[in-house]
Amino acid sequence: MARHRAGTVIALLGALALATGCGSDDAVRGGQEIPVPENLECFDGPLSGAGSSAQELAMQVWIAGYQTACDDAQIYYDAIGSGGGRSQFIDGAVDFAGSDAAMDEGELEEARQRCGSEVVHIPAYVVPIAVAFNLEGVDTLNLGPAVLARLFSGDITRWNDPAIAADNPGVDLPDLPVVPVSRSDESGTTENFTSYLAAAAGEDWPYEPDGQWPLPPVEAGQGNSGVAQAVRGGRGTIGYLEASHAEGMATARIGTGGDFVALSPESAARIVEASPRRAGGGAHDHALELDYTAADSYPAVLVSYEIACLSYEDEHDAAAVRAFLSYLLSDEGQQAAAEESGSAPLPAGTRAELMASVEAISAG
Repeated sequence: MARHRAGTVIALLGALALATGCGSDDAVRGGQEIPVPENLECFDGPLSGAGSSAQELAMQVWIAGYQTACDDAQIYYDAIGSGGGRSQFIDGAVDFAGSDAAMDEGELEEARQRCGSEVVHIPAYVVPIAVAFNLEGVDTLNLGPAVLARLFSGDITRWNDPAIAADNPGVDLPDLPVVPVSRSDESGTTENFTSYLAAAAGEDWPYEPDGQWPLPPVEAGQGNSGVAQAVRGGRGTIGYLEASHAEGMATARIGTGGDFVALSPESAARIVEASPRRAGGGAHDHALELDYTAADSYPAVLVSYEIACLSYEDEHDAAAVRAFLSYLLSDEGQQAAAEESGSAPLPAGTRAELMASVEAISAG
């Protein structure tokens, strides 16, 4: 039975033990106050999710805030990666999935059979994908999509290459080997980054977007934290990783059409506002076709979805998913995630549209 919690509850991060899986990238930083909205809808009993490790910091904040306000709720999220989350959702092992990529048509058909209804993608977590590098004395670089593609494909092998120098006048580029770092595991971060390269780099990136890195790795890391560790620990390294894991690292300004945009939540949010929904989805499905040419936007973004059934067999499951996802989309939920992970809070108009779809989740 759903109920409402009156007033605004402040949860202290770290005061609550959270269930996370072995895909964990990072511990939650302690001491942060987590606001929740007035009249938060609560549910009693369990709710389970699995998937994206990029969402993990945000999910820990959301779970801490919700469970402190609604102390009879028991929420579990296993950060096993986007592919694993989608598989567990299709198998009926979890109530919702977190995924950094929308389901493909084959997955959607299987998920519809599991749900007995349409499937909805709710883009609740948006964050830039940082291009981080380790060059002594260099704090930032302008790297266009063609140069990025050539750096990660191995076509550009040294940091003082003329193609890099042309966009970075006055920067003292060292004569060091380029060491690209990719993900060793299947990853939504990889799929989003290769989607950007495929759309923006032209013939310099002849590979299809994929969650698995398409080239033999030079150096690889498990999860976002593994890539961060490899970039920090090397010389001449460059890697792509979800922005909250790039704290304290040198990052590139990237873009399309000769424009270079600095990494920020605000510049990442612009591409989401400008992007249309993917064709073929139901009225409440919000899988996006990202527009990598949107003006003044940081184009390498990770749009991470919560994937749910539009209709559940059990009323408890429907009410729990509906209540928890509503909190994720609330202004308080979006701000809490942004403060912890550097994500881009969704604009009010976008949140209202998504909220209408979450409220349509029902039983039977």
